Amino acid sequence: MKSFKGFRLDTSNHLLWRDGDRVSLTPKSFDVLAYLVEHVGRVVTQDEILEALWPETYVNPEVLRKNIQEIRKALRDLPDNPEFIETLPKRGYRFIAPVTDENAEPDLPTSLPREERTGEGIVEAEATPLDLESHSGKRMLWKFAIIPVLVVAVAAIVAYFRPARSGANASALNNPSIAVLPFRDMSPGKDQEYFSDGLSEQLINDLAKISGLKVVGRSSAFQFRGKNEDLRDVGRKLGVANILEGSVRREGNHVRITAELTKSDDGFQLWSQTYDREIKDVFAVEDEIALAATEALRLKLLGGNGQLIASTLRSTKPEAYEAYLQAEYFSGRGQSREELDKALAYTDKAIKLDDKYAPAWALRSSVQNTMAEVALSDPTEGFRNARDNAERAIALDPMLASAYLALARTQIFHDWDWEAADTSLNKAAALEPGSVEIFRIRSYRTRVLGNLDLAIKLYEQAVALDPLRTNSYSGLAYLLYVGGRYDEARLALQKALDLNPEAPLVHLTLNRILIAERKPQQALAEIEKEPNEWGKFTGQALAYHALGREQDSNAALNALIAKYESGAAYQIAQVYAYRGESDKSLEWLERAYQKRDPGLTEINSDPVFKNIRRDARYIELLKKMRLPI
Repeated sequence: MKSFKGFRLDTSNHLLWRDGDRVSLTPKSFDVLAYLVEHVGRVVTQDEILEALWPETYVNPEVLRKNIQEIRKALRDLPDNPEFIETLPKRGYRFIAPVTDENAEPDLPTSLPREERTGEGIVEAEATPLDLESHSGKRMLWKFAIIPVLVVAVAAIVAYFRPARSGANASALNNPSIAVLPFRDMSPGKDQEYFSDGLSEQLINDLAKISGLKVVGRSSAFQFRGKNEDLRDVGRKLGVANILEGSVRREGNHVRITAELTKSDDGFQLWSQTYDREIKDVFAVEDEIALAATEALRLKLLGGNGQLIASTLRSTKPEAYEAYLQAEYFSGRGQSREELDKALAYTDKAIKLDDKYAPAWALRSSVQNTMAEVALSDPTEGFRNARDNAERAIALDPMLASAYLALARTQIFHDWDWEAADTSLNKAAALEPGSVEIFRIRSYRTRVLGNLDLAIKLYEQAVALDPLRTNSYSGLAYLLYVGGRYDEARLALQKALDLNPEAPLVHLTLNRILIAERKPQQALAEIEKEPNEWGKFTGQALAYHALGREQDSNAALNALIAKYESGAAYQIAQVYAYRGESDKSLEWLERAYQKRDPGLTEINSDPVFKNIRRDARYIELLKKMRLPI
């Protein structure tokens, strides 16, 4: 126990007190405060705090700044005239208040919030999610019986998501695993990032073809763009034993590509090479790099047992390939209309230059799928185009994994043809067994068909392959929420927020967890932080209803309908189902069915529809979608 100017910091129980009152702090902000107090009087650098408190994760320094802001607010500290935390520009932070050690425990407040007095959150966690019915029985008996189990379970969960520094990823560092960092653009004009990114992404895809080789996904590997970080730290954060990096220097049609493969634990260089070629020969260079890296891994780590990848024998006009790389560059930047429109335009350009270039057709299919999934295009037309493009790509190149994956997405989100999707995914997995996207889509299909446990295991494999991607953790958290595993879901959601404090839909999932735990006031406070507007309206409508504030719930629902009617039929049906308005919910589900709303595929696993699952109209809808009843 440490005290400073009226505050008491209980590090054993993770509590901060002021004059007998508990001060609210998020767990990570508490950790930052405790670290500063522990090093009172010393300047602590930003890097030191990040290394100490986020040892196995790449974290945007903006996260630390937000933690410091929260701490200052809790302590009522002024940055311009600090009593507690002094900021030293370009150096770090220093805790300046006098600190004393105490042995005595703090005086607990005479009353605790309702949830803490009754332990209702623990009891409710055993119930069906979003079930707000009252519970009877021996609550306190359950509470004391289950606490030891929960302590062990939570400790195991924390160990899973935050391994100890000394043994972090030890097994991963000894296994055949690799990350391809984004190649540096060394061109005189610094305008070839799309080219260097495209080269890196193609190498990731090529290496993912090797069975038994763990290949980190693009999203996580590209977190290290422009960072001159120690490869040992990179390897530890990504959980890989080997790192492939390099640079691209392009002048006109001439390109110089340098690549090197390094062991991340000791910096030993396994292989390196420099290539001076013309743009028209870039496919051959990509194949040579992938083959050389694979051979080095096969001999050094796979013990000569891993198969070599075959040359892809790709060819197209240099101008078409360049347009394709630009399309790939924009498609990887996000899901905004502007980025996806640019990606689509560049695929069109590539196809116009070479209509037999299969990767361009596959990428066009992927972009069309994404636009239909996020309601940036008419679902029927968008998915039809996506299917046509994917089938065209497969006809041109039956060995193209990305084409089968794009086709599977259409078959799942629009066609609801589960068997065909399984066939497509199997073909994609046979061609690229290490593809993180295949694990994600397989997990989704598995959940839709009712096998939640297997879906979670598949998604955990996706997280392991893409450990620095925010959506990896928010997606896993949603699955854990559906399974009623709320504590694990919270840990995954916190991981997502650590990576990106503005991550969309994280607060919506927390909102639904809190409602399921019968904490509607906390659920309402949580949803106010949600940056996604339709998600915020949805969560508000749910929380207000749980609080009995029907007028406010109606206002949030009406706002959702007014602004997102065409693309959020499924979410509108969710709200009506939760509020017990079965007829209206089923009416909106039918609208979602007619529109081929991609969200409708979640209907069979979504806890919010428990109230209408015995309705004959609901069962008929499942039959029409060929879903298990």
